[in-house]
Formats: sequence, structure tokens, C-alpha cells
Amino acid sequence: MSSKGLRVCQLRFRSRQKTEFILKPIDAGRAVAGNVERAPSLRWALAGLSLSMLLSSLGISIANVALPTLAQAFDASFQEVQWIVLAYLLAVTTLIVSVGRLGDLIGRRQLLLAGLFLFTTASVLCGVAPTLWLLIAARAAQGLGAAIMMALTMAFVGDTVPKARTGSAMGLLGTMSAIGTAVGPSLGGLLIAGSGWRAIFLVNVPLGLLALVLAYRYLPADRRGSKTDRAGFDVVGTLLLALALGAYALAMTFGRGSFGPLNMALLVAAVFGAGFFVLVEARVASPLIRLAAFRNATLSTSLAMSALVATVMMATLVVGPFYLSRALGLDAALVGVVMSVGPLVAALTGVPAGRIADRFGAGRMTIIGLIAIAAGCLILSMMPTISGIPGYIAPIAIVTSGYALFQTANNTAVMSDIRPDQRGVISGLLNLSRNLGLITGASAMGAVFAFASVTIDIATARPEAVAAGMRITFAVAAVLIVVALAMAVGSRALAARPSLPGDIS
Repeated sequence: MSSKGLRVCQLRFRSRQKTEFILKPIDAGRAVAGNVERAPSLRWALAGLSLSMLLSSLGISIANVALPTLAQAFDASFQEVQWIVLAYLLAVTTLIVSVGRLGDLIGRRQLLLAGLFLFTTASVLCGVAPTLWLLIAARAAQGLGAAIMMALTMAFVGDTVPKARTGSAMGLLGTMSAIGTAVGPSLGGLLIAGSGWRAIFLVNVPLGLLALVLAYRYLPADRRGSKTDRAGFDVVGTLLLALALGAYALAMTFGRGSFGPLNMALLVAAVFGAGFFVLVEARVASPLIRLAAFRNATLSTSLAMSALVATVMMATLVVGPFYLSRALGLDAALVGVVMSVGPLVAALTGVPAGRIADRFGAGRMTIIGLIAIAAGCLILSMMPTISGIPGYIAPIAIVTSGYALFQTANNTAVMSDIRPDQRGVISGLLNLSRNLGLITGASAMGAVFAFASVTIDIATARPEAVAAGMRITFAVAAVLIVVALAMAVGSRALAARPSLPGDIS
């Protein structure tokens, strides 16, 4: 063949490659390469994942502020309208591990697209719901979509981002989650005041559609394995895990601070459900969660630390409003401003924390993050009331920046070495551990605060009693973080031994 003919063939081949690149989703194998030509596609893929994380976080925080308005609109009691929040939280908590595993089996890309579509459609249904119970049902569907989005966005980091930049990507997702938490209450208040309660759900629709388009266009195509490689989905295990998690979540949230017979019955149901789940998983051919995974020191320690840290972080949300209003005498508007400092600091430090984890190592940064959280809690446990707002904000900023570093580094340490066919379920477990920590913290740390304040009703407690309760609560929080710190140090010592990192099979 002449040189001219060879050049024509090369041009045709390149043109065909370019056309295929434009029309087809990015191949998963090429997605991992740090190719300069792929940089714009990688950025758009991360934009889609970030929007998914933002929306799922916003779905939790934006509805709380609307409960009084919704109670009035539907002429319902608080116990009835609180199911608008509980339905979403229960769907996320009970299903996040299962949908992560399902993504590993059938393909993460197509399941994430389905989750985004479900979340967006459910947001429309929430916005037009004519009755309270239809709204609650739509919120449960929205929570299922959010569970898929939460579980698979972290799993996709391993498919789209080079390993050396995993921390930066995790930091970005953490930032978007913090922004959703911080913006939700204020955005919800503005939308309700300007357009009514339906707007807090309909605002998700354009963002959901944009995330759906970005995910469809830029996320890597699912790897095609042989049918013999695709094990069946563990339906029985899924139902038992959902029962156990749902019962535990309800036990921790029912009663508004009191722990009665119903809470105890739910807790017993959770224990039995968890026990049956373990028995089934040990015998089934294709388990939802491989119990051998917990022999991996990095994974089991990371899950436990995540739950402990989330428990402590919930203390800042439970104690903060009462301390600021009762002990410092701030009005509601100023309390809201001061409470927004924590999420704002977490949002600003998320991406830098990811870069630091990439540069200095995720294990080391996990420990430094825990030290920062412990230091902030220790300062809060000794802080005199006379220090005022600055004395509260400074240690809270230390706690939340340490949390951003810990969360990013901890997630990076786990997800960077996990087998591709296990990323979905492990991502689900990480999210679940954090959610369970938050649920436990709301109940347990709230009980510690009430007990330490020596009062039945915190809302009417004396300022000095609330201040004393706050100090004791954060002393307990500091102890919990020291426990997590000991676990982190022990895990690093075990990881230094010869092993097979990331093998959770």
C-alpha cells in the first residue's frame, strides 16, 4: 500500500474512533488511565457524581425546616409529619448496602441512572402530592433513589479516577455532602417563604435531570462479564438486614427522647434480625455481605471508626442549639448562623483534605483527623461560658475540619484497594456505618446531655445546667474519639504486616 493510501486509512480510523467516543459512554478500562485527553471527561463525570451526592444530602436536610408548615398544610400532628423525614431516612439506612451490592452484580452505571431517575421522579411526586400519606410514600421512593446515589457515587470513584487522585475525589464528594447539609435548612426556608412547601421538593428536579445527563454521557460503561460470573442477588439477606436496620433506626428515633417499651421491643427485633442475617449470610451461596470481609482489619476498623466519629458529630447538632440559646442567650436567627459554621468549615476543607490524603497517605491523615476532633472536643469540655460565641466557634471549627480530614482519608483508605466487584457493597457499608452513628448519636448523646444537665426538659433548663451538660457531653465525645484513635493506630500496626490488602473475598 502506498504512503498516501496508508494516511487515508489512518485518518478514517481516527475519525471512526472520534465518532465512537462521542456517541458511546466511556469504557471503564480507559476511565482509570490518567490520559490528558480524558481530563475534561473526568471533570464532567465527577460533576455528575458530585451533584448526586449533593442531592441525596439535600434531601435529608431540606425537609426538616418544612415540618411545621407541612403540619399546618395537611392539618396533621407532629408525630404524623415526622414520617416525611423518617420515610426518607429509613429507605436510605435499610437499603444502602443492598443497592450497593446490586450495583456490583448488574452494573453500577445503569443502576445509578435508575436511581437518579427515581429520585427526580419521586421529587416531582412529592411536589404535587395531594395528601400527607402520598407525600410520605413519595419520600420513601425518593429515599430509595438517594440510597442508590449515595452507595454508587463513592464506588464510581474507583472506576473513573486514577488511584493517586482518589483522596481528592473523595474530598470533593465530602464537600458536596457538607454543602447539602449546610444549605438545606436556609434554602428550604427561603423556598417556603417565597413559593410554598412544594418548592422544596421541586427544586431537586432540574438538578436531578442535569445529574442524569452527566452520568449518562460521562460515566464509564459497565464491564461485561460472563453470565457465570454474575451471582444471584441475596433477597432473604436483604429483607433480614432491612428488618434489623429499620427496627434499630426506629428504636433510636421514636419517643422524642424517652426510651419506652416500644423502643425496647424494636431494639430486641433489631438484635434478632441481625442474628438471623448473620446465620443466613454464613450459609447462602451468594451472600449480600461476605462475612469474611470483616477479617480485613482496614475495613472493619474503618467502619467502626466511622460510626464512632458520626456519633460524636451528631453531638454538635444535638447540643449546639440548646447551648447557644439557653447558656449564651442567643436568639433563633443567631443560633442558626453560628450552627452553620461547622458545615461551612467542612465544605471548605473537604477538597484540601483529599489532596493532603493523596500526598501524605490516607492512614496517616486518618489519625491526624481523629487527633483534631479529639482536641476540639477536649477544648469544648473545658470551655467556660464567659468565652461566648468565639469560644464555641473556634473548637467547633477544629472538630469539623478534623472530621473532613478523617472522613476523606478513611473512605480513601478503604475504597482505594477494594476489588472492583465489591466496591458497591463496601461503599454502602461505609455510608451505613456513618448513618447508624448519626442515628445512635442523636439518641445516646442526647441522653448524655439531658442526664448531665440534671433536667427532664432541656428547653427550660437553667443556663448553668445546660453549660455543664455541654461540657460533660463533649468529655464523653472526646473519650469516644480516643477509642477510635486507638483503633486507627492498631489497624496501622496490623497493616504493616505482610498481607493481601483489599482482598475482602
